[in-house]
Amino acid sequence: MTQVMSWDDWAAQDGVGLAGLLRKGDVTAAELAAQAATAIARVNPAVMGVVEVFEDAVADPSVNGADPAGPFAGLPFLLKDLGPTLAGRLQEQGSFYLRGNRPAADSFLTTKMKAAGLNIIGRTTTPEFGCCSSAENPAMYVTRNPWDTDYTSCGSSAGSAVMVGAGVLPVAHGTDGGGSIRIPAACCGAIGLKSSRGTFSVSPYGSDFTGVVSTQGCISRTVRDTATFVDACRGAAPGEFMPYWSPETPFAQMIERDPKPLRIAFSHEWGPYRATPHIAAELSKAAAFLQGLGHHVEELAPPVDFARAYAAQTHCYITNFAQVVNGLLRMRGLEVPPPDLIEPMNIRIWEQGKDASYGARADMQFDFNVTSRAFGAFFEDWDIILTPTTARETPRIGTTEYLTITDNPSALDWFENLWGFFAYTPLNNLCGTPGLSMPIARHENGLPLGMQIHAAQGRDGLLLQLAAQVERALDGRWTGGAVPAVHVTRS
Repeated sequence: MTQVMSWDDWAAQDGVGLAGLLRKGDVTAAELAAQAATAIARVNPAVMGVVEVFEDAVADPSVNGADPAGPFAGLPFLLKDLGPTLAGRLQEQGSFYLRGNRPAADSFLTTKMKAAGLNIIGRTTTPEFGCCSSAENPAMYVTRNPWDTDYTSCGSSAGSAVMVGAGVLPVAHGTDGGGSIRIPAACCGAIGLKSSRGTFSVSPYGSDFTGVVSTQGCISRTVRDTATFVDACRGAAPGEFMPYWSPETPFAQMIERDPKPLRIAFSHEWGPYRATPHIAAELSKAAAFLQGLGHHVEELAPPVDFARAYAAQTHCYITNFAQVVNGLLRMRGLEVPPPDLIEPMNIRIWEQGKDASYGARADMQFDFNVTSRAFGAFFEDWDIILTPTTARETPRIGTTEYLTITDNPSALDWFENLWGFFAYTPLNNLCGTPGLSMPIARHENGLPLGMQIHAAQGRDGLLLQLAAQVERALDGRWTGGAVPAVHVTRS
């Protein structure tokens, strides 16, 4: 077992703190990478969050090109097995269909991560193509919640949330197309920010404009790690054709001061969806806590046609994923998805969406616009919306109704059921607005429950400021200072 510090000291440091030790010469990047690899070996058998460790990058942190002069100074880092690619490394996207897929080039965001000083030492689990709530296909792997391994971690950034929650690393990569950073962060006791559209590039495989709903980011244990990640990795690739947000003050500086007193609206009844009574009660507690910090807090839902918005979101998901599958079929010259290699619901989504008309897609975009304008008008009067991150309890392992291995014959019905669980995250993706999940509540059974703060487009810094104020008020003790059952500090 290789470690340069005790597990208590390891878990007490965030990424910025470890980077400070690197810059002072108290530790080396290779020593940190070796301890991270040992941490993975320590907890991964119980939770299955890491698909592969890059042993050469552990032994030599320069292998993947991490810049020691970057703000993270050589910090070990895990990449979700979906989204940005790392040249020559496997990216299999949780699918048997992509077994052995080895991209030839880095994506633009990967180059930004390297320049930030992140030493990518492995890849984390994801459901197939990131399309469902949990990385849970027993034929491939089952990612479990470190707080109670009988429960899911949710997803789709499942493995990254599990590794951060279990104390393996302070920060890891995630992607978010409808809550896939915020939801697993909420379930695993971590912080998850879905940034505004126009923050992170998805070049060269698409653009933040044409991708519409999906974005990149990280899951972390401290607000300053998330702020530092966004500061270092944001920005447009050459040739991007949409505006990118550029704050006047770096987020890592902005979070050092509290926000002015804010107008905060809180709600859990969003059209046809509402939280369980326990989650609604936890929301009221969170609202009272924010009021105690000096903010004006009032129970009020934004005047949005939620049924229309979720119908448009469903159409977007079905047509987007259908084209993802079409692209994969073209890679191999196939006309239909092979049922032994692609999961049943992803095939049904392809069947439902592959022949969608331009007119239907235009109607969807019109509904997106109506929804975005309604939220935009609301944010003229309110700084923040507070909601739960999820509306229902974290599912037990084996709850197939939310998985793409389900036998549900209808993609439409499957998505409707998903929205009932993830009611409060997808519309940020539709509108391009930021949302941040904070681990400040608990489910009835004791598992972590996230509370999410939403803001207008480009106001990511305000969310981080508020989250940092909460973090200071809690003396840094997210989840009440408790650690999960599966954690590097436990034998």
